[in-house]
Parts: sequence; structure tokens; C-alpha cells
Amino acid sequence: MKDTSGFSFRSRLKSFRYAFNGMRLLILQEHNARIHFVAAIIAILMGYILNLTSAEWCLLTLVIAGVFIAELINTAIENLCNVVQPDYHEKIKVVKDVSAAAVLLAALSAVIVAMILFIPKIICLF
Repeated sequence: MKDTSGFSFRSRLKSFRYAFNGMRLLILQEHNARIHFVAAIIAILMGYILNLTSAEWCLLTLVIAGVFIAELINTAIENLCNVVQPDYHEKIKVVKDVSAAAVLLAALSAVIVAMILFIPKIICLF
């Protein structure tokens, strides 16, 4: 239910705390999110080492965020499905598979962008 008591900085700060808790739960409870997290750290380190331009950093940031956004939504959908239908159900399987496909597409896109950004810079080093 929506709070209609008006704006307060305290409630805004609480919403940030809830959001950060959601990220913490994602990293702690989802194995694939840990893999994405490590990949993101590696990509950021490579970007620093290879001296990415501002535009390249923007692109890298967007694809990393896209992967985590997809993973967060997928996790929320899967958890909701598990509450709504704890037992196997074919339509729930479809929902979970489709949301997992969104994460896969985001991750593959991120890999392609990383290859486009990093491979030419790595080649120039040799």
C-alpha cells in the first residue's frame, strides 16, 4: 500500500537501504549474480588498465547495469513464482525460463560489448 503521508528525507533514506539490501541479497543468494559481479569487477579493472574513453566507460557502465537489472528482475520474478505456485506448473516454468532468457541476453550483449571495447586495445598493446 502506498504511503500518502508526504515526502520525508527519512523515508527516502529507508528506500535506499531497502534497495541496497536487495543488491546484497542478490549477490549473497544468487550464484549467477556472483559470476556477473566478478565479471563486472574484471571488466572495470580492464577498462582502467586499458584507459577507456568517457564514451567507452558509459557503454561499459550501461551493459554492466543492464545485466544486474535483468538479474534483479529475474530473481524477483522467480521468488514471486515460488510463492504463488510452490509446486511445478508448466506456465510458471515458461515465466521463469523467459525471465532467465532476459538475463542471458543481457549477459551475452555485455560480453559482445566488452569484446568490441577490449580486443582492439589489447591488440594494440602487442
